[in-house]
Amino acid sequence: MVVAADAAQRRRITRTGAITAVILLLAYSIDYIDRFGISMALPAIGREFGLSKTSQGLLVTAFALVYMICQIPAGMVVDRIGSRALLLGALIMWSVFTLMTAVTTTFALLLVVRGLFGASQGFFPAASFKTIAERTTPRNRGTVMSVVLAAAGVGSSLSPLLMGPLLEHFGWRGAFLWLAGTGALLGVVLLLLLPKPLSIELRDAERPVPPSAKARRAVLRSPRVWLLAGVFCAANFVTYGLITWVPTYLQLAKGISIGKTGVLASIPMATSVFTTIAGGFLFDRYFRDNPRWYLCVTLGIGGIFLIPMAAADSANAFIVWETCASFVAGLGSGALVALPMRLLPSTLTGTGMGVFNFGGQVAGVAAPLLLGIVMDKFSYAAAFGLLACSCLIAAGLALCIPRRVDPTNFIKGALS
Repeated sequence: MVVAADAAQRRRITRTGAITAVILLLAYSIDYIDRFGISMALPAIGREFGLSKTSQGLLVTAFALVYMICQIPAGMVVDRIGSRALLLGALIMWSVFTLMTAVTTTFALLLVVRGLFGASQGFFPAASFKTIAERTTPRNRGTVMSVVLAAAGVGSSLSPLLMGPLLEHFGWRGAFLWLAGTGALLGVVLLLLLPKPLSIELRDAERPVPPSAKARRAVLRSPRVWLLAGVFCAANFVTYGLITWVPTYLQLAKGISIGKTGVLASIPMATSVFTTIAGGFLFDRYFRDNPRWYLCVTLGIGGIFLIPMAAADSANAFIVWETCASFVAGLGSGALVALPMRLLPSTLTGTGMGVFNFGGQVAGVAAPLLLGIVMDKFSYAAAFGLLACSCLIAAGLALCIPRRVDPTNFIKGALS
């Protein structure tokens, strides 16, 4: 009877994790499609409002700045009140601001709306991380997290494929109207299908921790949490830079149509979907106790591939090198996000991942604007060269991760 009960429990853990992974993968894909649709629309918006590339980058930065500011407060809120209500609320509100993007009449108003859009989406990551922690165990958390993280590749590859035809047929305003309606409907339906959380004994069997104010302060002060946030910042600088500026580069520098740009820009991101999932699986299976060399090698090789990408003469060569970089760096990204998810107790996941994601969103603020300035002052090649430097910095920071990491010493003070 005990054996049968254990088998049934394992099946429930596996089923709950799988359903949660698929639902959040799809919901996050909607998030990324809505978020990065602006990148395909930047040339059209720039023409309508007479904007320089620096001003176009500011549109992305306005979103990213508010999104970044929300990360740590959102994590602390979700640790206090739970995840489901915040997930639904964030999804509905970001669809409202996607709709408002389509009806703005001035550049100043568009900046405000994109900032409000960032606030609405800013609570979604902490709520989704908490959702995963409540529905997984430490042994399968990295794999589930990497499946959800693959939404960055799914959404980033689907966004140009969807936005290309929508922009051609309806213009940038019509495209955002379409995204607002379909995103809200699909997202609400998906989140209503979420399974119930596992018991705290299952999800935190190794280290049950009460969600106290002292524990949250220990997470906020943990040098190791902030180190991982720094690695994520440098790695995410590359992601934001590519997603924001590759469509503009292909259209304006290489004279490629919107439709073909959508296809080309989706290839590297689609490739990263599979390697991100593989990275989480490899982390759970082989590297969860000693991840630093794995992260250093994958991020380092990704950075090396970005160097010939920046120097490429043709659009095809550029996409080939970008795809190689995305393929290898995706293996590291899956493990990088899985690492704090495994080490943080589920009761503190919101706060800890809020700090981690804050680091990533610092890059989201800096990359679009900084690369736009470099493009205006120098060249596309110089701007994309910064991405190679950032990826190599991420690889170097990964070497500062302790040789062996475990939950008992990751956030000293919270576990005492």
